[in-house]
Amino acid sequence: MTASIVGWAHTPFGKMDAETIESLIVRVSTDALVDAGIAPGDVDEIILGHFNAGFSPQDFTAALVLQADPALRFKPATRVENACATGSAAVHQAIKTIQAGAARVVLVVGVEQMSRTPGLEVGRNLLRASYLPEDGEIAGGFAGVFGKIAEQYFQRYGDQSDALAMIAAKNHKNGVANPYAQMRKDLGFEYCRSEGEKNPFVAGPLKRTDCSLVSDGAAALVMTDAETAKTMRKAVSFKATAHAQDFLPMSKRNIIDFEGCSVVWARALQSAGVGLSDLSFVETHDCFTIAELIEYEAMGLTPKGQGARAIKEGWTQIGGKLPINPSGGLKAKGHPIGATGVSMHVMSAMQLTGQAPEGMQLKNPQLAGIFNMGGAAVANYVSILEPAR
Repeated sequence: MTASIVGWAHTPFGKMDAETIESLIVRVSTDALVDAGIAPGDVDEIILGHFNAGFSPQDFTAALVLQADPALRFKPATRVENACATGSAAVHQAIKTIQAGAARVVLVVGVEQMSRTPGLEVGRNLLRASYLPEDGEIAGGFAGVFGKIAEQYFQRYGDQSDALAMIAAKNHKNGVANPYAQMRKDLGFEYCRSEGEKNPFVAGPLKRTDCSLVSDGAAALVMTDAETAKTMRKAVSFKATAHAQDFLPMSKRNIIDFEGCSVVWARALQSAGVGLSDLSFVETHDCFTIAELIEYEAMGLTPKGQGARAIKEGWTQIGGKLPINPSGGLKAKGHPIGATGVSMHVMSAMQLTGQAPEGMQLKNPQLAGIFNMGGAAVANYVSILEPAR
């Protein structure tokens, strides 16, 4: 492919009362350009990923990127949105712009500020990524949607509470080494498995430790065409990308199969000319632990109904045959909706250039897979990345 990542920036994720949507955007935009060694005036286009859905009173946010530097004034700037896959939608749009020859340098920013919103409103805002005629009144907000998915999965394949707790524990352990992660605490299997005052059931069989966090944060990438990337200090190339959009109503799908996830992984791997076993690691969308479990099956790591094997036999641990979420994933790192997909690409680019934080860096990774999902497996995006040199 023709697009490469040549610079990046990432705020810590968490509750950031001293920040605003504008300050988060300006911070990562400035830092990413400095990291890439590219002057703001050399940016050809700006793409912002921002879900919002009521989290911020400031809508129409694409132009806020221009606040980072006067030289960005009059640059084309567009906001894109595709629920929890908004960040990857922004990245993939940048690739299309570069491939079309419409831009040589694109600044991609993902941002969300969720923590200022009261809890009940958080749930209502997130439910806007569901099919409201069916799920608009579900208890527990979006956790209720995935609680329903978990119940159906358990009914089909048996109680998977041990596997879900192991996934949560793995991701929290990985997140300890990630300075950008919202929760840097190794909670352990027993804590994640046990229901209690600090870890109550939230929806169906899902406990608090099965759910990603309400987060603020931003991430940014500087992307260029392949020829420009050859002149840069560092570069990570897109070997393949794929996007598959599925029906919004869960009633029109076999929801525990995550069919869109299967389709998009198959497309991306075929386009890249590689197999799943060729990947060094994967950053996948663990908005809830049941999502990561089903994604093991949808990506082809295990047959249907056997996703628990991957976690119970250590396949997805750091040091396993396919490490999943060495960053800590959404579970530990946090999930500021519009920033998540961009964050996944930043974390993967760091790994592939040997610049991941100490303790998080894998040994000589050569090929990264990213799966970012919007809604309940509705918007499905995969990127496969490799070092450019």
